[in-house]
Amino acid sequence: MSSIEGGTVLITGGASGIGFLMGRLVLERGAARLVIWDMRADALAEAEAALRMPGRSVVGFAVDITDPEQVRRALAEMDRQGLAVDVLVNNAGIVVGKSFAEHSDADIERTMQVNATAPMRLARALLPGMLARRRGHVVNIASAAGMVANPGMSVYCASKFAMVGWSESLRIELERAGSGVRVTTVTPFYIDTGMFAGVRSPVLPILKPDYAARMIVDAVARGRILLRMPRLLYLVPLVQGLLPTRWFDVVCGRWFGIHDSMATFKGRGG
Repeated sequence: MSSIEGGTVLITGGASGIGFLMGRLVLERGAARLVIWDMRADALAEAEAALRMPGRSVVGFAVDITDPEQVRRALAEMDRQGLAVDVLVNNAGIVVGKSFAEHSDADIERTMQVNATAPMRLARALLPGMLARRRGHVVNIASAAGMVANPGMSVYCASKFAMVGWSESLRIELERAGSGVRVTTVTPFYIDTGMFAGVRSPVLPILKPDYAARMIVDAVARGRILLRMPRLLYLVPLVQGLLPTRWFDVVCGRWFGIHDSMATFKGRGG
């Protein structure tokens, strides 16, 4: 049986973008309970109202995932309500979108916390319950930037490289232990949401949010280990291994235009 059917799904950053779309899809796929975490209380209330459907429970919590006390309180309230998480989707993320020299200490700390450290802490908090029930699924929304470095997003790349490495290590540990808990790592190219407003890509298609959300939920339902979007990304490790670094820079950066993709970045503030 899919880890979604009849289960409780927690999605961080679930009030908008692909988080919201994934929430709707998991409910349509048979999730009994959807829990959405988001920093923005107004967006959270709107999302709760929009996602409600007969026979399904939708609960929202205003949580800054980088604040351990807020996370502790939210988890305690979920426990009080009997919400034992079967599927954790670590979806929340941020990007600064400027050269490394322009980053402040706060930019670096916040990016690493939201994109890497907080998902690890949340998974660690929820794993004991999953292990005890011998049922669970951790879904980590990383990025193609966790495979290939790119100018204009150095700290974002660092955070996503960290997430990919942690996610794969966690998967191997849980599989070797025969835990019954699955891990899916997702590495999408740019998705057409406010987070990456203004980016350009002359060759690789910028992913549509509906498509990305559907592909991720399909991968979770099927228990896939790894999802890369678009499919061309599956070739990246091979090409990186075969080509000298300077040639890979030419192919990826110049021919595919990746190294200039952030030149027109605006983000949510644009």
